[in-house]
Amino acid sequence: MNLLTKSTSSLSSNDTEKQQRIMAYILCIICLLSLFLFLGDTFFNTRGEPREAIVAYSMLEYNNWILPINNGDEIAFKPPLLHWMIAAVSSITGAVTEFTSRFPSALALSLMTLAGYFFYARRRGTEVAMIAALLTLSNFEVHRAGVACRVDMLLSALMVGALYAMYRWTERGEKGLPWIAWLCLSGAALTKGPVGVLLPCMVVGLYMLLRKRSFWYAFWRLALLAIAALVPLFIWYYLAYHQPHGGQRFLDLIYEENVLRLLGKMTYASHINPWWYNVQTVITGFVPYTLLFLFALPLAWRKMRGTAIGAKLKRCLTKSAWCEAFDRLRGMDDVRLFTLLSIVVMFLFYCIPASKRSTYLLPIYPFLAYFIAEFVLWLRDKNPRPLLWFGRFVAALCVLLTLLFFAIRLGGIRPEWFAGMSHGEITAFVSAIAGQHMSLMQMIAVALPVGMVVYYLIKTLPAERQKAPHLFPLSLCMMVLSLFLALDGYYQPTILNIKSDYDVAQDIKMFCPAGQIYSYRAEYVEANRMHPFTINFYLDDRVIPIDKAKEEPHQGVLIVSGDDIEKFKAEFPQYTVDAAGEPIYVSRHRSSDDRRLVKVYLFFKKQAAPVAE
Repeated sequence: MNLLTKSTSSLSSNDTEKQQRIMAYILCIICLLSLFLFLGDTFFNTRGEPREAIVAYSMLEYNNWILPINNGDEIAFKPPLLHWMIAAVSSITGAVTEFTSRFPSALALSLMTLAGYFFYARRRGTEVAMIAALLTLSNFEVHRAGVACRVDMLLSALMVGALYAMYRWTERGEKGLPWIAWLCLSGAALTKGPVGVLLPCMVVGLYMLLRKRSFWYAFWRLALLAIAALVPLFIWYYLAYHQPHGGQRFLDLIYEENVLRLLGKMTYASHINPWWYNVQTVITGFVPYTLLFLFALPLAWRKMRGTAIGAKLKRCLTKSAWCEAFDRLRGMDDVRLFTLLSIVVMFLFYCIPASKRSTYLLPIYPFLAYFIAEFVLWLRDKNPRPLLWFGRFVAALCVLLTLLFFAIRLGGIRPEWFAGMSHGEITAFVSAIAGQHMSLMQMIAVALPVGMVVYYLIKTLPAERQKAPHLFPLSLCMMVLSLFLALDGYYQPTILNIKSDYDVAQDIKMFCPAGQIYSYRAEYVEANRMHPFTINFYLDDRVIPIDKAKEEPHQGVLIVSGDDIEKFKAEFPQYTVDAAGEPIYVSRHRSSDDRRLVKVYLFFKKQAAPVAE
């Protein structure tokens, strides 16, 4: 990393390329350790992950890579690129697992981080690019998406990659077809639909207009690229429509997901939130680095003190102020303007639909990371105190987490203190930390934050900061990454594996090792039916809603939630449960899918009464 101390301007082009390659190798190692090392250690514990993973399982199980049936009678809500990738990796390893299901997201985040590093290193310098890459990798929202089996990280990486490639295309005067951009846009469309093409084209189109390309020139160039990128998606639409279980049902689903969701007219409520929800999620999503701005507030207050804030706000409403702001916008250098537009256009777009999720905004995080990296370097050079305060706060978190771990392991904090809290889950969590056997890698993961705190404190000494100033912000980012590694490697699997329905599925396997299992949910929307997703995944997709069975069963095993069995009896009077009317199994904790107890019954079809002669 000492290469970062050299000024880029003082290096030859060969030295600069060598410097960038060395830092890229280091970044690859960081991605490998922080994302892949413990990727499969945590069981599925939310409904979203097994819902995606089971589609890939169905592709392999039934050899249908276009539109397989899963969860009894469900077709996938999203296009198939993520599922294809999971299935491809799983066909090599031999099974669809937590690791193979999350692998595409981790790979996507790694490639997005490296692409962002190279993009900014070649245009803004290696130091700011490296810090931006580490900020991208080590904020809460991006890291969480990068180790989850969901479409969001793959979509974001492809959209961001398309933006980088399209910017390079504009640097060359929009000559030829940008093949990398086309591949990324096509992949984004095959991950979540046309929005993966629309948004990057909107960003680059506005950028071209601000750089004085004519409207029609920009429109037709981007329209042709967008149409070409949508061709693979429409081929899949055609093939899926002609599947036996496609047809009108498939078209209705596509229309709802791509049109009605944007218009807020879906047949079921889906993440309905006000516009300011997006502001809130970005602030919380970039934790812990958003806390840096809190530590910098005193510095900003001193600069603003004595200024006529009211007069300045009033002036901002005048026409001349808007014209001046527009001129300053057009006067920005190309990279900063492109980065700013990528943030603003995508943020405002996702404020329009009523349906809002924090993960929708993932594509803006690499661009936010660049501006935050510039702010970090400015603080380091001009006033490092906020950076030091923030670093000490993160160091305190690392030390407190480790002390809490030792307090639980050594009996200073006892599980029985939390009896009755949150249905006994906290007691189970504390008990797991107190008594679980630890592997060598888990021990290293737990100890690593303290080691990085020591390294950070050494690099923040005045003499060290003067000798190697580049290691000050880098050591801070590495300290945050070590905290995530400890959470992924030990704390998260220890705690969340208790929350998962994995053990419930294993218990059900004991008395039903093979054959069909039925489920019943009293309240569901047909377009977004609630299934026992996690249990179904760990039971190899053997669970089917009883109302979707091809033939009415005479008897079987039934999974219900809470007290739904009474509603089952009323809706299906032709069935009775076992003579005692009691479940043969009740889960020890609430389901990770719907937060209710899982109950299993044996059911039988009632004998028809004999007809009197």
